[in-house]
Amino acid sequence: MAKNRRKYLRIIDANINRCREGLRVIEDTARFVVKKDGIYKRVRGVRHSLDILTRDIYPMLLKERKAGSDPGRKIKEGRRDGIKSILISNFKRVEESLRVLEEYGKLISADSGSKFKKIRFQIYNIEKSLLA
Repeated sequence: MAKNRRKYLRIIDANINRCREGLRVIEDTARFVVKKDGIYKRVRGVRHSLDILTRDIYPMLLKERKAGSDPGRKIKEGRRDGIKSILISNFKRVEESLRVLEEYGKLISADSGSKFKKIRFQIYNIEKSLLA
């Protein structure tokens, strides 16, 4: 596999992981803390859509993963001031990772960019529903 492809597969892998982790925090917060069943189910649906969209390339991503040497693992997280700040931080994490996936996904398949974009806009709407 070309060296450049390995690099962008690592970018895709890191952003899929970041997105799924952020979605899980939002989903669990909506479900257990703010008790918004409709919203947590929408977030869960988005998380499952992301899984379906990336399932075929998962073996390639896993092969290129180098978590032990990733300099990002040493970045310190900021403090949270409460539930709202946790939600905001995780919505931003999800939205930013989806934007990266929208761009780099185009290198995997022509239509994946638009699929990631659709998911990103679903998240914008869920964010407004939960935080407005």
